[in-house]
Amino acid sequence: MTILRGRLLQSALVFTMSLSVCPCFLAQQPASTTPDQQAWTLLGAGAKSSNADIRRVAIGALGIIVKNRRAAVRAENALSDDKVDVRIAAATALGQMESSASVAKLLAALEDKEPAVVLAAAQSLVRLKNDRGYDVYYEVLTGERAGGKGAVATEFDTLKNPKKLAELGFEEGVGFVPFGGMGLETFRVLHGGSNSAVRAAAARMLTHDPESEAGTALTDAVSDKTWQVRVAAIYAIAERGDPRLLAPVETAMQDDKAEVKYSAAAAVLRLLDVERNQSRKSQKKTSVAQ
Repeated sequence: MTILRGRLLQSALVFTMSLSVCPCFLAQQPASTTPDQQAWTLLGAGAKSSNADIRRVAIGALGIIVKNRRAAVRAENALSDDKVDVRIAAATALGQMESSASVAKLLAALEDKEPAVVLAAAQSLVRLKNDRGYDVYYEVLTGERAGGKGAVATEFDTLKNPKKLAELGFEEGVGFVPFGGMGLETFRVLHGGSNSAVRAAAARMLTHDPESEAGTALTDAVSDKTWQVRVAAIYAIAERGDPRLLAPVETAMQDDKAEVKYSAAAAVLRLLDVERNQSRKSQKKTSVAQ
């Protein structure tokens, strides 16, 4: 019995020492989650947050992920959120992500009691080439429903108030600002003539610049001291569709600012989709060549 106890103690000592002197032992533990899993988890948590501002930002960021049914379903669900700003972000995101499968949901959103949500849905319908969206703009312009359906609801009068439009995130009462889910703070910065506004706009304009220097400038801007510039750079990188610029965007998922980290998560998913598509095409070409 004494011998057995001694062997057990010896085994325990060896096991403990192995943990301290052989880090490779820990490598046998389950691998950490992949970047796309991290991104979906982050966006999912944001979409379910009890904080309406967080939900708005997370749902708005989904618009970055083009033609992705999983992202579209999450945005569709947010069309029934009890907060107006979240529904606006959801309706806007569905158009940005080119979700043709969401047309029926957007048509239903035209019946929302809030005019800002109706206009967001109309804008997305127009973007998705559904003519019903034009009917709403006809109402705003003429004060009458298309097809002689009667006068526009009185609540649309709020859309004639420039201050109210700014609060809703509209520009000139027709289109959303480029960061539709970002809220009034971004609107003010991007339209206030500040240095941050100019640099954020510059980042967006570099989206389709083919020069490699532009890509470098954008990756540097992901760590800019101003969060609006960081968001603009992330959007631009996502739209460039260059997976080689992925690394700083992955890091930005840890950003302290909600607008930055949710945009980064969505951008990571979009760039990973591009990377997978490129890999499939490359494999197909190789297979054909053989």
